[in-house]
Amino acid sequence: MCGRGLPPSIGAVIRTLLQVVLFRDRSRVFDGFRFRRPLTLVVPAYGLVIGIVVSSDYVTSEDPDGWWPVLFAVIAGSTALTLRSTLLAWRLATAGLVAMKLLMPSEPSVLGSWQWWWYVAVLLAVATAHRGRVVLLVASITVGVLFTLDRPAAVLPATGFLLLVLLVGYAVGARGRAEQRFHEERDEKAALVERARIAREMHDVVAHHMSLVVVRCETAPYRIADLPEAGKREFAELGAAARAAITDMQQLLGVLRADDQRPDRAPQPGLTDIRSLHADASVADAEVPPAVGLTAYRIVQEALTNAGRHAPGSTTAVTVDLVGGELRVVVRNTAGGPSRGGGGGHGLKGMAERVAVHGGSLTAGPTADGGFEVVATVPVGTP
Repeated sequence: MCGRGLPPSIGAVIRTLLQVVLFRDRSRVFDGFRFRRPLTLVVPAYGLVIGIVVSSDYVTSEDPDGWWPVLFAVIAGSTALTLRSTLLAWRLATAGLVAMKLLMPSEPSVLGSWQWWWYVAVLLAVATAHRGRVVLLVASITVGVLFTLDRPAAVLPATGFLLLVLLVGYAVGARGRAEQRFHEERDEKAALVERARIAREMHDVVAHHMSLVVVRCETAPYRIADLPEAGKREFAELGAAARAAITDMQQLLGVLRADDQRPDRAPQPGLTDIRSLHADASVADAEVPPAVGLTAYRIVQEALTNAGRHAPGSTTAVTVDLVGGELRVVVRNTAGGPSRGGGGGHGLKGMAERVAVHGGSLTAGPTADGGFEVVATVPVGTP
């Protein structure tokens, strides 16, 4: 049972009916489309042209009774509404069919020549933006309205074509939604992979600090004269806890590491290693926590990789300064050759993830000379 005692299937149908007929709808026909911006200019222009043609034809063929602004508003308005709410556009368009049947009784059919250019476009927008249950209900209501307004013999041939239009629109929309889900899942997977990589690298930094704790605890009885037995036991327990923490972190690291990935035995890079990435880099001679130094190194590394990929042949500049308790990393490149593609924007997301670990901020965007600039600000804290 579902909701107020209704079976799930009946409850879903009622919710869909309310959505189609009454509820506010925010679905837009070009959500997720690659060329959405230019299409948002074409659709209102299309509705404007159809509205002018229809209202002019009405004034010419019918007595000038002053109703032509209504026709124009319904046609142009419902077409433009598909950019904001496809179901609201369909409601207005369907009500417009009823009004036009009353205003133009001489028309041989409720779907004359110009209605196809207008009403079918609105139906196509609905089918593209919505899922199957909504499309099926819209189709049923539309067919019912058409059979109510006109003779079945006149409407029946058009019904098959309308259903075909809805089917084509639904197929296009379903494919677009599937592609959008694919890209979202790919981005989410890339973010998870980057977070696992950050965790593996941070493990080495944390393990180094924990190892220092173990060493100091174990050597405390030899460094501190006349240390009482209670103090020796305390240091021994602290050292054992630190060793257990290191073991637990190593086990966690094994979960984060891929099956075919070997442990990295080399020490993690820091500020002093940035010049190995860029010989002319300006790096402040400052002492920062190893985790912050590692973050700065990875940001410079990824930014230079992006510059080489998307602006080959460009000139790059790297600056790392310590300003007011924050490490400021700036990587800038000039305009270069055509992009080689690749990357998919995951590098910038990875940099943002790294900066967020320290509570910092990252901005990236084009420069006035056609190049690109990445600026990261990382709080340093206590070295």
